[in-house]
Amino acid sequence: MRKDGAKIVYVLLDGVGDLPHPALNDLTPLEAAYTPNLDALARNGAMGRVITVGKGIAPQSDIAVFNMLGYSFRDGDYVGRGVIESIGCNIDFRDGDLALRGNFATVDAKGKITDRRAGRVISKEEARAVCKSLEEGIRFSDKDASISLVPTVAHRVVIRIRHNKIKLSDKVTNTDPAYDKVEGMGVAKATSDEIYVQKAEPQDKSREAAVAAMLVNEFTEQTIKILSDHAVNRARKAAGRNPMNCILARDSGNRFPQVQSIDKKYGMPIGCIVEMPVEVGISKVLGMKMYEAGALDDYELKARVAAKSLKNVDAVYVHLKGPDEFGHDGDAKGKKKNLEDIDRRFFGVLVKELAGTKNPVIVVSGDHSTPCIKKAHSDDPVPLLVSGSGVKQDGSARFTEGYGKKGSLGLLAGADVITTALRVA
Repeated sequence: MRKDGAKIVYVLLDGVGDLPHPALNDLTPLEAAYTPNLDALARNGAMGRVITVGKGIAPQSDIAVFNMLGYSFRDGDYVGRGVIESIGCNIDFRDGDLALRGNFATVDAKGKITDRRAGRVISKEEARAVCKSLEEGIRFSDKDASISLVPTVAHRVVIRIRHNKIKLSDKVTNTDPAYDKVEGMGVAKATSDEIYVQKAEPQDKSREAAVAAMLVNEFTEQTIKILSDHAVNRARKAAGRNPMNCILARDSGNRFPQVQSIDKKYGMPIGCIVEMPVEVGISKVLGMKMYEAGALDDYELKARVAAKSLKNVDAVYVHLKGPDEFGHDGDAKGKKKNLEDIDRRFFGVLVKELAGTKNPVIVVSGDHSTPCIKKAHSDDPVPLLVSGSGVKQDGSARFTEGYGKKGSLGLLAGADVITTALRVA
């Protein structure tokens, strides 16, 4: 499917889409940011907008990235983020286990959630110590059940519950009130400041679902009890930081995904540069060759590795996490600055590194919008840019939501982005 030997760099800026914000004179962070390199790419390309998963769906990154890579799950056949993150962090997961994504959180004595991410700043040592105490301390009423916890990055943790005699059902609701579970997908909900830890409920009448829900609830109850006076939390409180005294669970799954490899899907070798466990899991599931490129914000290195990787693959997918964090924190000025940083340190370096590459094509979009005024994912479309010498220019001057709305590529579904980019490039 590759056109004229073109080499493609496909960049997803996590949570890049946004809405006008009063702190930026009613501009979006993209509109307010100084992004000369992205703007130059826009002038040399065509723009559009993307509904990454579906109308009215405020998706999480896992299902959004799958769609943006061309994999659209239908009729509840998605395995859930818990499984994808389990794969991404190499946890011992088997079909019939229950895997969930978790957030270390802060709750008060009544179960009210005061911080869904426990301040976000959590060291690896703190997370490991807490998980070790939970694995040693949790005792399920069903003696055939056991638990394993793997902390990943900051407030994130993967939960695996295993039963020795039955295959647990994934048909259980979330304990995290900020997300619904719809056909296996995690969907962000509008929430207020008054949110509480939810009780997991079975979603069908099977014994396997009833047992799974019971075990999740026992896990939640015992976690809060064990962590209420944990040494890590005593130290965090003494330092003026929020305790990590609860784990909010969501996006249950109980089986490995079965999908076509991405190389076969598009008829060309595709690599990737990813760091977060969910993106690593997606890359493993799709059989993508992964390239190491430093920490989350090593933007220059990522640009150099992306360009160099095109000697071995025809396309490379790069996931940059930064913008989403500022969106969740409601920090519009921080998101603007982060986008300027990415423009200078990633796109500025990438363009230079691609100077000797024949027919380079740069595709830029996002996995979802994370508007700062909402502090959460939304269903707003994200901008899309396809830039290269073979692309018919449409008069776009900047990489912004507004130019995306006016662009010649129109409004696309996430699963159609790569095929559209291949066509217009």
